[in-house]
Amino acid sequence: MVKANLSQLLLAWYQCHGRNLPWRFKDGAQADPYVILVSEFMLQQTTVKTVIPYFHRFMARFPTVQDLARAPIEEVYQLWQGLGYYNRARSLHATAQMIVYEYGGIFPSTRAEVLKLKGIGPYTVASFLALAFNQPETVIDGNVMRIITRFYHLSQPIEQIKGIIYQKASALISHSHAADYTSAIMDLGATICTPKKPQCLLCPWQNYCLSKDLPDVEHIPQRKKPAKKEQISAVYLIYNHAGQLLIRQRTERGLLSGLYEFPWGNNYHFNQEPYDTGLTVTHVFTHIKLILHIYKLYYLQSPLDDGFFVSPLELKNYAFSTLMKKVWQKAA
Repeated sequence: MVKANLSQLLLAWYQCHGRNLPWRFKDGAQADPYVILVSEFMLQQTTVKTVIPYFHRFMARFPTVQDLARAPIEEVYQLWQGLGYYNRARSLHATAQMIVYEYGGIFPSTRAEVLKLKGIGPYTVASFLALAFNQPETVIDGNVMRIITRFYHLSQPIEQIKGIIYQKASALISHSHAADYTSAIMDLGATICTPKKPQCLLCPWQNYCLSKDLPDVEHIPQRKKPAKKEQISAVYLIYNHAGQLLIRQRTERGLLSGLYEFPWGNNYHFNQEPYDTGLTVTHVFTHIKLILHIYKLYYLQSPLDDGFFVSPLELKNYAFSTLMKKVWQKAA
């Protein structure tokens, strides 16, 4: 088994079968690093299928890093609505401003400088440098972990062998075609070496894979899934005499910071009894299953200090999280 042969097999497969994605450029690095920057932030913890329409809309409104840097954050939130993990939108906006105002619009191309950008960690820096600058970086996502553990039949719990996975993945990288290799191995995991029912007979590495045809292939890698905690809370649709709704902008740190919302939580106390609609919405975050019971209040005497009233027709002008959209769709 020769490393160069494996790389060549994968690259040849990629040229014929690699996915056509709007941010992708085959035969080398993407000419515009900004395209990779936006796609990398959107793809964090989000599937390609979900990201594609958001990417098109985002790039149509902010075609350059200068356009994004100069835009108000509220407009960025508007285009991010429904994509989730809104801290990514804040970090992307902050990174665009750093590149424009601190780097003179020139994208940094070294690991040390890229890591100074907001919201970029070990995975994103590796992927960005590989795809935008054709640098031979070891990019390890869920797809790559699955391919490497199956290829070498590493059946131990994945938490115990991350160092081994990184070492073996690094040894396979094509140094002359780093961008294409990075895209190729991700596509191999997304379309061929899938979690369930891998299509081994279509894999360019099938003749070398130690897990091919073994009964435990679908159980590799061995992962431990964290249990989701269930949290129950309340959300309040509060109307004034004019039929307007009370909303507030979230200032607390966290995933939803900066977005607008209906007041929710278990710490609100009103001078009148809320009406229980009997309706609930359920929303799953990374490690939390949240259940919100929907209440309504009419003609509230003293509105919240950090809220303001808007017409229901004006709600579309404010960036709400998917959770709050669910509430309004359920209760309207």
